[in-house]
Amino acid sequence: MKDDNQPVISIKDLTKNFDGFTAVDNISFDVHRGEIFGFLGPNGSGKTTTIRMMLGLLSPSSGSVNVLGLPVDQGHREIRPLVGYMSQRFSLYNDLTVIQNLNFYGQAYGLSDEQLKTRVAEAVEMSDLVGHENTLTKELSGGWRQRLALSSAILHRPEILFLDEPTAGVDPISRRAFWNLLYDFVVEGITVFITTHYMDEAEHCHRLAFIQRGKTIALGSPESIKEDMMSGQVLEIETSDAVRTVKILRDASQTGQLPYVEVELYGDLVHLVSPNLTIQKRIIRKIIKKTDIHLCSMTIIEPSLEDVFIACMQEA
Repeated sequence: MKDDNQPVISIKDLTKNFDGFTAVDNISFDVHRGEIFGFLGPNGSGKTTTIRMMLGLLSPSSGSVNVLGLPVDQGHREIRPLVGYMSQRFSLYNDLTVIQNLNFYGQAYGLSDEQLKTRVAEAVEMSDLVGHENTLTKELSGGWRQRLALSSAILHRPEILFLDEPTAGVDPISRRAFWNLLYDFVVEGITVFITTHYMDEAEHCHRLAFIQRGKTIALGSPESIKEDMMSGQVLEIETSDAVRTVKILRDASQTGQLPYVEVELYGDLVHLVSPNLTIQKRIIRKIIKKTDIHLCSMTIIEPSLEDVFIACMQEA
């Protein structure tokens, strides 16, 4: 019987070393049943290494991973039928057709002939690939390949779905459709563990962990992370040249004219983070006034998750 109060994933003091390099450094967190848990960090921060240890594909140097109440290092054969995995490269065979890929994965998961027929038909419909069953996978668009890979990963109805940057390089419309499918899975009781670089996606996770240089530096809901991890206020600056404004303000920060600030480009706006914006606003006006850049507005705003993420990465 499933215990909804028991974490479906429990990581304790997990560490992984490679020839003197520590890829994952003593991290701990739990993932609860039926939630979307986001795992965020820059390239090389330890995300994929962590997932591979959670799946039993890598052995930890120390610490423990329990999935569905089972220790991964002892019971991964029992765990594998209960989880699905979609890697960054979608794990598809490009020289096989849509239907051949689905049949291959269904057979690999041990589905009976009757189950396979039903599940493959459902997967084709879910992927919006009806009429394209005999199309070679390499001829599909990125969005369709993505949905096909997701369909392949859940053919056996796993309890936990591991997704490693599944929307990288996919257009925004396909990303939105992909997330709509994830919401449907959660309604069905599937737990989703996902790594992503997209902050708009991270906002839709129930809880998040930020990882940098192998260490977890933030853990909680998007709202709680924004409240707890942001050291300073965010000033949104609109000018006639955002790129030049960033350079000028960064130069001013480095020379001490504008101390204790972080400056980032945010679309065609500039976000500046500082503990005391009342003083900084006057200095910024003077700095920009000396240039030919037109200052349109400066507004103190609530920090976005991207603001918090960048601040956390720079402080770590």
